[in-house]
Amino acid sequence: MIVVTGGGTGGHLAIAKALASELNSRKIKVIFIGSSAGQDRMWFENSKIFEATYFLNSNAVVNKRGFSKLKSLINIIKLAFKCKKIFKKHNINLVISVGGYSAAPAAFGAIMWNKKLYIHEQNAVIGRLNLILKPFAKGFFSSYFEPKFDYPVDEKFFSVSRIRHDLKTILFLGGSQGANFINTLALNLAKSLDRDGIKIIHQCGQKEYEAISKKYKELGVNAEVFAFSKEIDSFMNRADFCISRAGASTIWELCAASLPTLFIPFPYAANNHQFYNAKFLQEQGAGIILKESEINADNLLDIIYNIDLESISQKLMNLIDKNGSKVIIDKILQNSKE
Repeated sequence: MIVVTGGGTGGHLAIAKALASELNSRKIKVIFIGSSAGQDRMWFENSKIFEATYFLNSNAVVNKRGFSKLKSLINIIKLAFKCKKIFKKHNINLVISVGGYSAAPAAFGAIMWNKKLYIHEQNAVIGRLNLILKPFAKGFFSSYFEPKFDYPVDEKFFSVSRIRHDLKTILFLGGSQGANFINTLALNLAKSLDRDGIKIIHQCGQKEYEAISKKYKELGVNAEVFAFSKEIDSFMNRADFCISRAGASTIWELCAASLPTLFIPFPYAANNHQFYNAKFLQEQGAGIILKESEINADNLLDIIYNIDLESISQKLMNLIDKNGSKVIIDKILQNSKE
């Protein structure tokens, strides 16, 4: 049996789901170890892809200082001992970490209790936890660092891939937690887009859902607003253009769906990793980046109305292969036999 660990946000959890589903397809049983904080429980508490799920009392360390940081580190070590019992109960000898603070207890536990550890790094800048763990890992997988592996994306995103020709519908994505900046931006553009017959689909996050829905009604714009959805592929399928944050899984899901996107990186992301995630696509001519400080209504509308949807859709199609999960699991299973 194998452990998949990590989470906190949708990006990490999407990878966990993709890799666990691939293991399931091979009749290999998987358990999940995550956190009681963040979105882990919402994603996987009743999931059928895991034989068992554990949500530990873990939390982030990176943004803490002084005593709070020391307290969190001590808690991780305590939880690593709890993972030892979980490993023994399920006869675990292999742990796959997909990053995020949720991964720390089981990943450190793998090192402490001599289990094989494999790491998937989602971002173009290696996270601090993965920098610490990498020297102890049996394998390290990334779509940005050599040797490069295709990003594990659920096949449903590839199934909605198509070449876009005309701008009829625009999708605003703020990530799994929503984004106030993108929410405000969408509202500022709503009247202009609506006047030109462009439909709006807007993921705004749970926190601002009621306020955003009310604001669209006040503007007289019939936008399709939702807080969060596990079926985001269906919204991507209907869209011709997207404005989004640049979390790793979001970027590659948009890539798999061949949906041309303007990326507005979250400026406070650790090590500015969202900017570098999007920069990779921009360098391939397959995406556009604007920093928050560079945006105004005029330059944004100019981009929206003049983007070459067809060309970018085609480039996105050629950037990612749907066998990302398969190749990574092949490599892990082959390596674990050696």
